[in-house]
Formats: sequence, structure tokens, C-alpha cells
Amino acid sequence: MRELTLILSFVGFTSLMARVSIPLMFTPVPLTGQTLAVLLTGAALGSRRGSIAMVVYLIAGSWLPIYSGGSMGLFWNLASGGYILGFIPAAYVIGYLCERGWDRKFLIIFAMLIGNTILYIPGLIQLSFFVPSDATLELGLYPFIPGDLLKLSIASIILPTAWGLVNRVKGIN
Repeated sequence: MRELTLILSFVGFTSLMARVSIPLMFTPVPLTGQTLAVLLTGAALGSRRGSIAMVVYLIAGSWLPIYSGGSMGLFWNLASGGYILGFIPAAYVIGYLCERGWDRKFLIIFAMLIGNTILYIPGLIQLSFFVPSDATLELGLYPFIPGDLLKLSIASIILPTAWGLVNRVKGIN
């Protein structure tokens, strides 16, 4: 029951962070808080639970309006839906690295940077089917780098708080 509570809590957190969504006029990909939630989920829950939480998020969003902009469905936005698929391996890799000590001191920034980079791979691949091939990075990566650096900094700073919540749920009998 504790495992389910943790996973569903982080699915809920990711859903809430998806509500932080700023459409950008020049790209079909919105700026969202989801990536911050994915980074924190992987780091706080570890590889197995973090990736399971993102699988649950993906499945839940197929039927519930929990994605950015209150949308739902795996292919609700064909141009940017690949990023959601990237949440799963990103959370796994971040969790894997944190389980090996990368969650301490400055290494957490690198773990989250690697995970964030992994998140972009399926996102950019899917986006490339909907925009001119020479514009994929211009529309799906470059505008998001400053915000992603800010989000991974925030996630690394609030990670100890997330650990406290995870440990509190683990301690419930």
C-alpha cells in the first residue's frame, strides 16, 4: 500500500505540475512544469518506482485530462506527445544514478541533466514528424534549455524535502 501511495502521489504531483503550462506561439510544444516533476520523481523514488510512476502517468493521461492544458489521450498533441513517452526512461535513469550516489552534492545536477537529455530524445523524434526537419531543434529544444536548467536546479534544491515525504510515507504502518 505504501508503494502505491508513493507512486500515485508523484503521479498527482506530475499532473499538478502539468497545469503550469505556457503555450509558446512559435512552437507546438508548451513550456510546462512536468519536467521538474519528472526529475524529482526519478530522484526521490528511484529507478523502479520513478519509472512506474511515469508509466502510470502516461496511462492515466490516456483517459483523464491530466496533461498540460487539461488535455488527455496519449496522442492528444501528436507534435509534443513524444516528450511524455520520454518521461519514463528519464525518471528511470535519474533514479538509477541516484541509487548509485549521484543524489549527493553537485552530482544530482548531472543526474538530472542526463535524465532531462534523455527525455528530449523521443520528444524531438516525434516532433520531427510535424515540423520541417531543419526546425526540430529550433522548435523543440533550444527555447527550453534555460527553463530546463532552472527546473533541474529547483528540483535538486527541493529533493531533500521530497525525501522527507517519501520517508514519512514509508514509515506509515
